[in-house]
Amino acid sequence: MPEGPAASAVPVGTPVRQARLSTVPLPGADTVPPPWPGGQVPVRGGEVHVRRTPWTGPLDGAGAPRERALYVHGLGGASTNWTDLAALLAVRFDGWAVDLPGFGRSRPPARSSYSVRGHVAAVVDVLERIVAEPGDGAGRPVHLLGNSLGGLVSLFVAASRPNLVATLTLISPAMPVYRVPGVFSRTLLLLLLPGIPALAERRLSGATPEQQVRGMVQVCFGDPRRVPRARLDQALEEMRERAGQPWATRALTRSMRSLITSYLRVGPGNAWRLARSLRPPTLVVWGDRDRLVDPALAPRLAAAVPDGRLQVLEGVGHVAMLEAAEPVARAVLALAEDAAGQPAHDEDAARAS
Repeated sequence: MPEGPAASAVPVGTPVRQARLSTVPLPGADTVPPPWPGGQVPVRGGEVHVRRTPWTGPLDGAGAPRERALYVHGLGGASTNWTDLAALLAVRFDGWAVDLPGFGRSRPPARSSYSVRGHVAAVVDVLERIVAEPGDGAGRPVHLLGNSLGGLVSLFVAASRPNLVATLTLISPAMPVYRVPGVFSRTLLLLLLPGIPALAERRLSGATPEQQVRGMVQVCFGDPRRVPRARLDQALEEMRERAGQPWATRALTRSMRSLITSYLRVGPGNAWRLARSLRPPTLVVWGDRDRLVDPALAPRLAAAVPDGRLQVLEGVGHVAMLEAAEPVARAVLALAEDAAGQPAHDEDAARAS
C-alpha cells in the first residue's frame, strides 16, 4: 500500500529499534473488568466524557513512579476500548480515557464539525486539565496512547504540544495512505462526494447493533475467537446505547470524511512529516493481521520517528490493546521506564546480554 512521498523519504530497510518488554508484575487476566467510571470534562466548544482508571501501584510493593496517561480511541470506538490495557497499566499510571466528540458518551462538537483538527483540540484541552490536576504527577507531561484515528490525533497533539507528552504510543495509527483497504464499504469510499455523507448516514443507521458488533469484531480482530464473551456483551450493550443517540452515525461518517480529507494535506502539516519531528519517545504497535491499516507501514513509521521503537504482534488485528493487552502493556511500561531513565530489570538485562 503506497503511503506517499513524505513516507517514502524513509529508506526501505532503515534499521528499526525493537520494543523492549518490561518484566514488572502485572495483574492476572482471570476476570474481565467492567468499564471504568467517568464524567463530563469541559473542552472548548462543549464537553467530553472521560473515564478514570485509578493508580494501583506495583503488585510487588516496590517503589515506582506514579505517572499519568491519556488514552484516545479510534474511529467508531469509545473510551471503553482501553478498559483492559488501562487496568494493567494502573501499576504505574493514573489513567484517563476520553470519548472523542460525538463518540461514546460525548455529545457532538460545536457546529457538528468532526474535523481531525477539532479532535486534536479536544485532546489538548483534556491533557491540559490532566496536567493541572492536583496530586502525584501534577505539572508533569502525560503518557499519550492512541489507536487508529486516535493514533493520528495523538501524533498531531505530540507534534504541536510536546511539552504535554511524556511518551507517545501509536497503536495502528491511521497514517495517510493513498489506497483504501478493501474491507471498507463502498458507502464509506464515496464520502468525499457532495451529498453522499447524508446517504451514508441513512444506510449505516439501518444496521442493527448486533450486526454492527459482529462486523466490528470480524474486521478489527486478527482472531475473533480471542474476544471474551463478556466483552462482546458489553460491546453490544454499548452499541445499543449509541443507537439511541441521534448523532451516532453522523459522527462516524463525518469523522471518516475528515480523516480521508486529512490524507490530502501536503507540506509541513502532513502526518508523515510531523512524525519525523516528534520529540517524545515513541512506541509504534501493530498487529500483523491488521485489515484496516497496512502493517507494512509499521517499520516505516517507527524508522521515521527520531526516538521510535516497534512492536509487531503476530496474529493480532487493528485493536491490539483489546486483543493483546499484556504484551502491549509491557512495551508501554518499558517505554516509560526508559524515558524515566530507570535501569532495565534483571530479566531484561539478561536478555540483552
